Amino acid sequence: MEIWINPACSKCRSAISLLDAEGAEYTVRRYLEDVPSEDEIREVLDRLGLEPWDITRTQEAAAKELGLKEWARDDNSRDRWIIALAEHPKLIQRPLITADDGSAVVGRTEDAVRDALARK
Repeated sequence: MEIWINPACSKCRSAISLLDAEGAEYTVRRYLEDVPSEDEIREVLDRLGLEPWDITRTQEAAAKELGLKEWARDDNSRDRWIIALAEHPKLIQRPLITADDGSAVVGRTEDAVRDALARK
């Protein structure tokens, strides 16, 4: 199990606390420092079963500068979104947890983190 975090994020800290309390084995990826590649973002999206716009933090300053709210959300625009996430990792929703069964969850709630823990 791997968790992508921003240490400044309270949701990330809560997810780590819950993983620790449950004795989970996991690795931490500080994705603002260890920026995921476009291919890694595609892989996580596949594992999540989501599209890039589903995991984009559209209220971030970079999102507003890029005008993301006006970008199309379709197959033809998918790569454009993925490139933006790779170039501006702060736009990636957090925490992202890749589960042992090959799936992933956005661990913003205790239930979502527990869901990741249950996946084997």
